[in-house]
Formats: sequence, structure tokens, C-alpha cells
Amino acid sequence: MDPIIRMENVSFSYKINEKTISPVLKDISFSIFPGEYVAIIGHNGSGKSTLSKHFNGILHPDSGDVWVHGLNTKDERNKRNIRKAVGMVFQHPDNQIVATIVEEDVAFGLENLGVPRGEMVKRIDEALHVVKMAEFRNRPPHHLSGGQKQRVAIAGVLAMQPDCIVFDESTSMLDSFGRKEVLQVMRKMNSMGITIITVTHRMTEAAEADRIIVVEDGRMVMDGPPREIFKHKQELAELQLDVPAVSQMAENVHDNFSDFSKDIIHEDELIKEIKRLEGAKREI
Repeated sequence: MDPIIRMENVSFSYKINEKTISPVLKDISFSIFPGEYVAIIGHNGSGKSTLSKHFNGILHPDSGDVWVHGLNTKDERNKRNIRKAVGMVFQHPDNQIVATIVEEDVAFGLENLGVPRGEMVKRIDEALHVVKMAEFRNRPPHHLSGGQKQRVAIAGVLAMQPDCIVFDESTSMLDSFGRKEVLQVMRKMNSMGITIITVTHRMTEAAEADRIIVVEDGRMVMDGPPREIFKHKQELAELQLDVPAVSQMAENVHDNFSDFSKDIIHEDELIKEIKRLEGAKREI
């Protein structure tokens, strides 16, 4: 299977002034494949958001290459096809909403692509239903909650039918209910076959992914399934990262009750483990 995104020895620096540059990415290489759900984590300043902006050509490497469906992001002739393949959802939904009515905002990207009217109406309907915002289609976006605004922004990207959607800290400005709404949409889109990449500092969100890439000082330092990554508690702590709260709780219980599994990263697993031990106790 060919990757959707392939990064080869990518390095990137921000130019501060004529004499000063700030290196951010340093010789990063990895591939992301169709249907994956990947979380990229790292503390503030690690380079994870800068990395995400290379996935659809917002930024270009100083050295190395980024390929999207075999198209090099450095080639301006590829920009349109790359942006169609990889959509972006950013931290602040207000910065992505451009229209005064929800369905008009979802239509904005389609109009720029020249999608025929009949096809446009169909895509808008489908996208709004996926994010559960169809009943708000005629509402002004500024009347919506933060989570609802973010779902509208997601619908606008989804309507363009990308193969991959990148969420760059897209839940960081939301309350717990808004985050839950957006995570549900991300899981649903991934179940539809869309490749999901989420850049986050929340370990509970990273635990939802199939794969975690850990970035530190502009380098990739870990890459693997969440359950394996979170076993490296000490290494993560040294990188100023934590493990999900349920993992810490399970480990604390395990220290006092050895039969209690410490290999837990989701809330539902914690609940099942408690019920399992309660059942075993009743049988005794």
C-alpha cells in the first residue's frame, strides 16, 4: 500500500531576521498510510504544529521532501491537488468560518473548487449530517457554541472530500463537551475510511488513535501504538509528557491489587476491569 503522506529527511527553520534562523524540524522521516488514525504529540515548542503544516504544503521543507500521493509539496503546480487530498482543521474555528450562515460557510470551499451546484448541495447535506449539524444549517455561526463552530469548520473540509484531514490542536480551545463532540466526529470520519491526523497535547485524545508519533526538539523520538507508547512512562515524563489519567489510576490500583491490570488506556477498559474483579470476588 502506498502512503498518503511521505516525509523524507525533512528539516525546517523559521527566519527571525537577516542573521538569525530558528531550527524547528530536524531530519524527520515517516509515512502515513490510508485509513490510519495518527496522533502527533509533544510539549509546547516541540515542533508538532510546524510539522503538521507541511502535510498539505502550507510550509515547505528547507531540506528533504514531503510527498502527498506521490506529489512533491515544493512544486507549486501540485498545490491544488495536494490541498484537495489533505484538508486542515485549525485551533480557532472562528478563523476558518467566513460566511454568515452555516451552509454557506460549508459551501465556500466547494465554490472555490468550481463544484457544480447539484453536487455542491449533495456534499453540503452529507457533510452536515456527518458532523450532526444539519438542523443548524440556516443558523449564523456566531450563535453557535465553540464545539458546534468547530464541527462546522470540519464540515467545510469534509465537503471537499479529502483523503486525509489534519486536526492541528483543534480541541484545545474547547470545553470538555466540545472536545467530546469533535472526537466523536473524528472517530466517525475515520470509520468512513478517511485518514485522520491529530496534533494534540492531550493524552486522552492521543489514546484514541491507532498510532502515536512523539516529537521532541524537532525530531521524531517515538512511533508506535498508544498502548506501547504509554508504557514508556519515564521517557515521556522526561519529554514533559504524561500518560492518560486512567493509565495512572490503573497503575496505582495495580500497585495495591496485583490482579488489577495496569495495561489500561481508556475509561471503558477501566470500568470493565473493575467489573471483572467484582465478578471474580462474588464467585469466591
